[in-house]
Amino acid sequence: MSTSLKGIPVVVSGAKIDKDHGIRAIKNGIKRNANATIPGGRKPSWLRARVPGGKVYGEVRETVRKHRLSTVCEESMCPNIGECWNNGTATLMLMGDVCTRACRFCAVDTGNPRGWLDHEEPQHAAEAVRLMGLRYVVLTSVDRDDLADGGAAHYAACVREVKRVNPQTAVEALTPDFGGVHAHVDTVVNSGLEVFAQNVETVRRLTHDVRDPRAGYERTLDVLAHAKAMRPDVLTKTSLMLGLGETEQEIGEVLDDLRAAGVDIVTFGQYLRPTMNHLPVTRYVPPEDFEKYRQWGLERGFLEVVSGPLVRSSYRADKVLEKNNVGLGA
Repeated sequence: MSTSLKGIPVVVSGAKIDKDHGIRAIKNGIKRNANATIPGGRKPSWLRARVPGGKVYGEVRETVRKHRLSTVCEESMCPNIGECWNNGTATLMLMGDVCTRACRFCAVDTGNPRGWLDHEEPQHAAEAVRLMGLRYVVLTSVDRDDLADGGAAHYAACVREVKRVNPQTAVEALTPDFGGVHAHVDTVVNSGLEVFAQNVETVRRLTHDVRDPRAGYERTLDVLAHAKAMRPDVLTKTSLMLGLGETEQEIGEVLDDLRAAGVDIVTFGQYLRPTMNHLPVTRYVPPEDFEKYRQWGLERGFLEVVSGPLVRSSYRADKVLEKNNVGLGA
């Protein structure tokens, strides 16, 4: 389904679309909800991000286009894209821009890539990191349940090539769960990265409503625990969205579960509804509550807890070890 604006075709969120390489997908990942309502009122002042723009932003955008790269910055409609790109950083999204899963919070297109991969992507990603002059890069990806190993070998190849071309660049991999197969997790964890991340996304009770049925709370905990046991020298990291209906007791419980799994770093951010077809926001969490949850995590022994309304899992990731909430209080 599409409409037009001044004669220019506009694809409606939730419509079926044809992508490159013969891939059929659903725009923004979730089918159209005819009963969705537009929420009233304005967002709180602490959730207003700057409109992206500027010279460096344009240069980063051009680099991404030139090397046929997808970024989670664009695909997830991240509110920090202007800040991050103007600092000359970007989170690269590997294995295309069509995910085999349909989580109800995520705006990435959903479909079946049927095994397609860009085998030049490791070289393109490494060259993009070089051109951007990055000291720290986050490599994330769509889920690829259509691949026998979930894309683990391709992921590892990208990490190795980025490190070969940019030996001084630290690499964080924010990965799928690879179906919970430990051997596939090992492939990525042993690829030469510094940080391994897999997002739990929400509390145990809400997992079924928020994430694709193939994902799971216990599976994510298991993947993170296994990664830490396999490579104790690699930092492990996860992220939660708040404002989906969780209680404070449940926030404390998930922190306990993550600490028991050996997770080093946790991030908290406000869930923002990407389209009317996605889950509604139940609460806008004020900054003081984010600071409270950060302190809860630090008291439990996490290396760092990055917590704030506009925080996303890879936000200011290079500054995590400064242990000052990545400078958000400045």
